[in-house]
Amino acid sequence: MTGNGMKDKILKSFLEAQNREGLELARESDLLELYPQGSRPFRCWIARFRCKGLVLTRQGKVSEANDFAVAIYFPDDYLRRAHTAEVLTWLTPGNVFHPNCSPDLPLICIGRMSPGMRLVEILYQVYEIITYRKITMNEGNALNKPACRWARQHTGLFPIDERPLKRQLMHIQVNAREEANRK
Repeated sequence: MTGNGMKDKILKSFLEAQNREGLELARESDLLELYPQGSRPFRCWIARFRCKGLVLTRQGKVSEANDFAVAIYFPDDYLRRAHTAEVLTWLTPGNVFHPNCSPDLPLICIGRMSPGMRLVEILYQVYEIITYRKITMNEGNALNKPACRWARQHTGLFPIDERPLKRQLMHIQVNAREEANRK
């Protein structure tokens, strides 16, 4: 059951917490935009990452891009069972170039997904894939074998984007006495 008629109170509470935590991460990030879809409690989000990643151009050249989007959907039984292909859908760009992203289907693999995996954890995992912090280097496990071969030959380029997903705060303590002495 979806929307206001949701009977599973545990799932409803989980979904509300995921939305709250996900939106908080997006507020604290210069690289992530998160858009809840549908009605409350939200079970689907569009995550837009404004970070550096790679695409394969029509000419066959590996090139940088900085706008990536995925859909994240939690089905009714997500707290009991989770499968990456049911939860994550790659949206854009269609020519993303990464061993964990299928060149033919809208699939992205973040690795093992456990039931009830938090939205924030999924967002971090997707970010790590886009920026080449997380890479499948085994062609037998890769969704994109040419990207896997390319990645093994170019490990010195990674991560593609070194910025953290969550904005880092600086705490500066000023001693008022020392400040007064300088004047």
